[in-house]
Amino acid sequence: MKSLITKTLIRLSLLVIIASFISKSAEAQYVFSNDSLFKSGQENTGRLWGYAFGDFDYKPHADSLNRGGSNQYSGIQKNRTLFQFRRIYLGYDYNISKKFTAELLLAAEDNFPPGAPPVGSAAPGTTTSMSAGNSTGDLLSNQKMTFYIKNMNIRWKGIWKGTDMIIGEMSTPSFPLLSERVWSYRSIERTIADIRRTPSYDFGIAFQGTFDPATKNFGYNILAANGTSDKPDITPYKWFYADVYGFFAHKHVVVDIYADYQRLNWTPTWHHSRQMLKGFLAWNSSATDKSMNPGSGYTIGVEGFINNLKADNVAPRIAGGTDTLSTTPAGISFYVHGDIIPGKLRFFARYDMYNPNNKVNTAVYKSYSGNTSNYNDNSFHTVYNQNLATPTVTYTTTGDQTYKQNFITAGLDFKPTNRVHFMPNVWYNSYSSQIASNKDYDLVLRLTFFFSFGKNYDNGGY
Repeated sequence: MKSLITKTLIRLSLLVIIASFISKSAEAQYVFSNDSLFKSGQENTGRLWGYAFGDFDYKPHADSLNRGGSNQYSGIQKNRTLFQFRRIYLGYDYNISKKFTAELLLAAEDNFPPGAPPVGSAAPGTTTSMSAGNSTGDLLSNQKMTFYIKNMNIRWKGIWKGTDMIIGEMSTPSFPLLSERVWSYRSIERTIADIRRTPSYDFGIAFQGTFDPATKNFGYNILAANGTSDKPDITPYKWFYADVYGFFAHKHVVVDIYADYQRLNWTPTWHHSRQMLKGFLAWNSSATDKSMNPGSGYTIGVEGFINNLKADNVAPRIAGGTDTLSTTPAGISFYVHGDIIPGKLRFFARYDMYNPNNKVNTAVYKSYSGNTSNYNDNSFHTVYNQNLATPTVTYTTTGDQTYKQNFITAGLDFKPTNRVHFMPNVWYNSYSSQIASNKDYDLVLRLTFFFSFGKNYDNGGY
């Protein structure tokens, strides 16, 4: 009898110990991945978070010259259908102490669907071919999608009053910190500066701060970085970013002014550089003195840029000889989004205009060839050869870098629950050359989905 009682007591004791251990482990895990505790700044707390978006796409019309450069749907054939992820994020934020936090972000994104033209410029008439099953973008050699390191940095909070210092790979001041969040629909399309591939992240040292820490109505962001995003820096030239912003009318209105500069080549015979100026203005009806809330109410925004490309365009003269021209590509974007059924159904619409070259003069020059990455698309003619054992797609450049673009998107945003969105939408981009009489367009019909966890992105992440 004593033996039975002893064994029972031992078993009960073991159960209590195991239960206590499980409880402590659960508590530790809760602290380890808790958004509210992380935001409170509690030491040794963190949060695991992520989001993803993608679509089911149908392309009823395709531009005959496959223009658009790095647009998502350039070169995709007419009547093509696609199921695809366009972005997957997995991040972890950690409070080392009250003063120091670390950020890690893994991303799988930016893939051009199979059949899209190669990225980058080539001489007019140059041809290149790819297997019909291959594509460019962030894919492994076996065409599988994979993560890469997008952010990895440490933040020293309050290095002086109202200012943090960040070192490592981080979001740049160009649009991720403000205008993209107010636009609120990155899952539908990039901002207009992002479409031109101004870096959204880079490796360097930054200072982010407010001039009025109590109200946080006015602030600034400054970054000196490699200018190569997550790639190793192989040039002696750094990219300098800066912006200043202000909130007005109880944060209903935001104004942001951004500038950047980078030398690209700097020899005695060729001073080649880029320098962007960008302005952003938006109004949000649901803002409070604490913050904007672009995920509810109504938001109207406009964002525009000019990029001064010094000694960038090589232009052969009709009469003979060649000039090197400085050009100023420019773009402007208008958008509105708002509630139809608050908390459940919203709408969005956007219109962009873009001109890649303001120096086109067909009476003087035969063609234009840019030297700045992301502003030098040649466009492609495409030949599909389906009779071979291994089908190939051949692209021939046209040499046209002058075509203007007009982008339109509109759709509905249905939210069945927090952090889950389904968005039927139309994606349209038209092309009009300034040196030839050709106009055409890409049209895509999409059902876009978006979901997040660990961090609230229902208000654009702002």
